[in-house]
Amino acid sequence: MGLFSKKETVKLDVTGMHCQKCVARVKAALEGVEGVTEAKVDLDTNSAEVSGHGLDAAALVAAVETIEFGAALAEA
Repeated sequence: MGLFSKKETVKLDVTGMHCQKCVARVKAALEGVEGVTEAKVDLDTNSAEVSGHGLDAAALVAAVETIEFGAALAEA
């Protein structure tokens, strides 16, 4: 990855979150995925917006599912 590679954003629909502790767990799981520089998780919209370089959508979904929440790519 070069210094000037384009930053990407992936939006996910997340299911199973009920509180801010859930939000924190999902955020931490997403931020642990290679290439992620920032993850914003919103309980009100049950969504996450992940930014970074060379993002792998399948890895992001898998990270959320590993901690027993549901995730899918958000429809555009």
